[in-house]
Amino acid sequence: MDAKTGFFYFFSVVLLFAAFRVITARNPVHAVLFLILAFSQAAAVWLLLKAEFLAIVLVLVYLGAVMVLFLFVVMMLDIHIDTMRKGFWKHFPLAATIGALIALEMAAVLMGGFRGMDEPKAPVAMLDAAGQVVEYSNTKALGQLLYTKYLYPVEIAAVILLVAMIAAIALTLRQRKDSKAINPSQQIRVKASDRLEVVKLAATQKPGPAPVADTAEEKQA
Repeated sequence: MDAKTGFFYFFSVVLLFAAFRVITARNPVHAVLFLILAFSQAAAVWLLLKAEFLAIVLVLVYLGAVMVLFLFVVMMLDIHIDTMRKGFWKHFPLAATIGALIALEMAAVLMGGFRGMDEPKAPVAMLDAAGQVVEYSNTKALGQLLYTKYLYPVEIAAVILLVAMIAAIALTLRQRKDSKAINPSQQIRVKASDRLEVVKLAATQKPGPAPVADTAEEKQA
């Protein structure tokens, strides 16, 4: 067994363990951390398959953005774990049946679809437009496909994501009554006369009697 095969088995074992802990961890924060570990191991397996672009995208998009967002959301939410576990055994038979069915389908696809297939190998070199041999780059080839043959689907997907972002901002950006935010432009244009006003008020109570003068005995004491 060479070093590449050893790394593949190592990353695969860690990936399976992390995926198993995602669904068995009792703490949701720990589950998110195990999911981050699973994604990192999947990226390492893609690197072994020479799919550098997919590995980098997985690390940057999922580990660097999506999973960090999930982690902050899970940590900020007040999740009552005891309340969530009340109906666990009630729905366990249905969940176990669906999980076993999915596992059998995946096993049938993997055993029947990849049997007798050789390891996919990326080309080392390719010919350019001038007919010269240049080093092959799958990231460059993928970029050429995305922005030439699949340009319109990429633009449509970008527009859909932009609309989704604007819709999310519009749904969450609401005027709250308990907000104490101050408009900076109004704060700059403020004047002293707008903040302080002296008002003359009439006396509400009559002055009390004058204090009685001390007697001579009190002075001697």
